[in-house]
Amino acid sequence: MEWQAGLTLGMVILVLLAMAVTNIAADVLMMFALCVLLVSGILSPVEAFAGFANPGVMTIALLYVVAAGLRETGAVYWLGHWLLGRPATQRGAIGNMIVPIAGLSGLMNNTTIVSIFIPVIQQWAVRLRISPSQLLMPLSFLAIMGGSLTLIGTSTNLVVVGLLQADKHFSLGMFDIAWVGLPTLVIGSLFLWLFSGKLLPKRKNPIAMPADARLYQVRVEILPSAPCIGKPLASTDLKHLQHGKWQGIQRNREWISEDPEQVILQAGDVLWLKGHPLASQRLRQYPGLKLLGEAPTSLSAPHTSLIEVILSSDFPGLGEPLKMLKFWERYQARVLAISRGGNHLTQELDEVKLTLGDAMLLEAGPSFVEQYRFRKDFLLVSTLADEPPPNFRKAPWAMSILFLMLLLTAFAFVPMLEAALLAAGAMLASGCVNIVKARRYVDLMTLITIAASFALASAMSKTGVSHWLVESLLGMVGTAPLLALILIYMITALLTELVTNNAAAVLMFSVSTELAGQLGVSFLPFVVAVMMAASASFLTPIGYQTNLMVAGPGGYRLVDFLRLGIPLNLICATVSLAVIPLVWPF
Repeated sequence: MEWQAGLTLGMVILVLLAMAVTNIAADVLMMFALCVLLVSGILSPVEAFAGFANPGVMTIALLYVVAAGLRETGAVYWLGHWLLGRPATQRGAIGNMIVPIAGLSGLMNNTTIVSIFIPVIQQWAVRLRISPSQLLMPLSFLAIMGGSLTLIGTSTNLVVVGLLQADKHFSLGMFDIAWVGLPTLVIGSLFLWLFSGKLLPKRKNPIAMPADARLYQVRVEILPSAPCIGKPLASTDLKHLQHGKWQGIQRNREWISEDPEQVILQAGDVLWLKGHPLASQRLRQYPGLKLLGEAPTSLSAPHTSLIEVILSSDFPGLGEPLKMLKFWERYQARVLAISRGGNHLTQELDEVKLTLGDAMLLEAGPSFVEQYRFRKDFLLVSTLADEPPPNFRKAPWAMSILFLMLLLTAFAFVPMLEAALLAAGAMLASGCVNIVKARRYVDLMTLITIAASFALASAMSKTGVSHWLVESLLGMVGTAPLLALILIYMITALLTELVTNNAAAVLMFSVSTELAGQLGVSFLPFVVAVMMAASASFLTPIGYQTNLMVAGPGGYRLVDFLRLGIPLNLICATVSLAVIPLVWPF
């Protein structure tokens, strides 16, 4: 082995070990490897940075913008919420999750789907009186399996297709991967439906409201567009709102004497809620609801956030009613509620006489915190971890753009990159998402990791490391292509549990195609096996990003992932290895 091959192999081992046992970011490790390979002369600048111009990487970046438009408009949130329904048991809940979670994960990045649905599933679980820990891990696993239905369901698929286009000048169709992804999803979902309730813990919701939390009383108006109109409060998603309790309902400024949960809601009704600011955050995400304050606002709701302030001794108007202060004119912010001594105030907001130490819950524009953080008026100015309300009016536009993109790629009218470019441009042009928020949704760390990993794969091929690894594998499997396919799948599945799934896919791509060439068989079954195995990460929370996202909210430990993940991994491997040679013969 020449020094170039030795250095390349050393970098591969170093990167894999560092990813597995250190907290160094994957993009930093991959860029370090790229720089070493470039400076040493193993790769030319064109070869080293080819990944940054790869169509697969560019497609992933554009799909982040498409996903941003879907999230900002609330389109996916409410489509999924409507499809979840009202099952009576944990098994029924899993059954209802399969179609919306897996289906939507095939239409957009599965990581985005999980991030949208974690709070939805938590709220849904509370309403169904089911422990969230019984549903959140299946949410991640269904999203992972659903991502293998299409090429855009997971970035791993797009990375492998990008490598395939660059190396073999060949590509797969949008739904080709579904030949193996669909049977894997069906059998894997059946397993989750039958056994997840028995294998997962029933832990209390770890985000329950502390007993000593500061409480506010807020008012919520039901707008004519609200889907809860014509239903009793008890039969809507508002009944089990976390961190809050409904106090009463006003209609035409008159209190309704009956139990609030039994009142048939009408447009114009004002609901009174006592609770933590987190309850107000959740209410801002419901369509057709408006938080009322002491003054109207000219700010657009999607451009506001919730802010807590505490009044100082220098606050103007101490001892006077709030209505005399003209808070909106002075601060360009609406007072939604006031808390005193940690307790909510029951009197009309305009009549509250302000005192030192009062806490206010405000709705204000993005400049409020920077403008008043160091002013003497307030002892504290704090932005809550709050997302602005989705722009539901744009939801039909966002869904239309998504389905148009899918049609263009499904029927091969334009390549995937061009379709994603058109869809991202349409999301921006239609106002579904603005350019500032679109930039925030683009995960630069993931894109850099993927693009830089192409350099490592290129060096492995150029220096003969891939050939050396293939020769070693041939000594284990001989000339049997099925044994080689099984070995490729197993190695990829093991790597993806230790490092990032995209890094595992890139490193194993060159080995798998080289192995197919040595055996004199088609490279396609090996490429598809790498795609499936790199995404089949169910054993650890660090193996796949969606697993890590649900680990905290679900209160999961490693043993929980192993208990449910080991049999699911075996199921996915068995189904994939049985179906792949039938669809893509050797």
